[in-house]
Amino acid sequence: MTIYRIVMFPNLIFQCAHTNPVIPMKINVSHLNKCRFLTTGRTKQNKALKTEKEKLRIFVVQRYIDYVKNYTNVLEARFPTAMRMYRVFSIGIKDFLKDLKKYISLRLRVTKDQGFMNMSRQEIELYQKMPADMLRIAPVLILSAIPFGNYVIFPLAFLKPKSLLCSHFWSIQQRIEFSQQDLTEKLKHNKPVFRALQAKLDQIPDSYMKQEWKRILALLGSGVHPSPEDILECKELFVDGPYNLNCLSYNHLGHLLKMHGLKKTIFRVNKLKYRAFLLLEMDKAIIREGGLDNLNTETLRYTCYLRGLNGSHLTNNDMREWLQNWLFISEKLDKNSYSLLLHCPVLLAYNHPQNWVLIY
Repeated sequence: MTIYRIVMFPNLIFQCAHTNPVIPMKINVSHLNKCRFLTTGRTKQNKALKTEKEKLRIFVVQRYIDYVKNYTNVLEARFPTAMRMYRVFSIGIKDFLKDLKKYISLRLRVTKDQGFMNMSRQEIELYQKMPADMLRIAPVLILSAIPFGNYVIFPLAFLKPKSLLCSHFWSIQQRIEFSQQDLTEKLKHNKPVFRALQAKLDQIPDSYMKQEWKRILALLGSGVHPSPEDILECKELFVDGPYNLNCLSYNHLGHLLKMHGLKKTIFRVNKLKYRAFLLLEMDKAIIREGGLDNLNTETLRYTCYLRGLNGSHLTNNDMREWLQNWLFISEKLDKNSYSLLLHCPVLLAYNHPQNWVLIY
């Protein structure tokens, strides 16, 4: 018995027998067309299936990308306090490290005896400010390095930013608020310094300068300020007279330190001389860079703050006018007359209405 088997391929159909050689059969055209139709249908179906899979894959990926992009917004909606804390520390640490690198480079320049002649006003201000900022934030950085310490110190620092964080981590509103608080504390020492100046009046020998200085103290006591020219006429009292830094009482030096926002130490004279040196270099830098007209409102306000004046509600012209009087005096001073520069916050701003608003 002969057994036949039909083998069908997409294009050919063969009749095969186990006992006979393979003999090509006549191709059934209708059957072949039917096979081609089925094959084409499967191909179209596969392509359609692949297209749907690609669309689904693209949809899922796109939704994932959108979710990642909006993930910050999701977190802010669910955990607003945590995200605000994250932003404060992430932005603050970047600014702090940036200023720290600048400060180190400035220290190297000073170490190489290049001095402050080539420094800008901003660089000198940074040089003056960074040591205090580094000291203030050091406990937070150290404790955060301890395992699980960041879970305690970061929320605590976020609640007490003025005490545990430096200005790099403060918002604009916090900077204004904290600077006014610090200035208020400094202004509380103006009156003790003024009283100390009055107490030494009798130690001045009788002369025209004594009468002029007595008139200046009377003006300050009556609520007005002397002119810069009048102050410079009494310059010698702060160079060789009873108001030289080496001649001031220990208590007078302490109030002078606090009036400039410095901590009381044993070596008070040296610390005050260094403070006066930096102030004088800042003044020189302002003049080198074109004067007060090149300073914007924020810079003018901070410049007044460093020199003992509350400029938060003053116009730019008012701040420039006051700073011009300061620069008029500082241009005539040197290392021998540091004491006069340090007393200028009292001589020029003791009765200023904006300062009295903070105190009273």
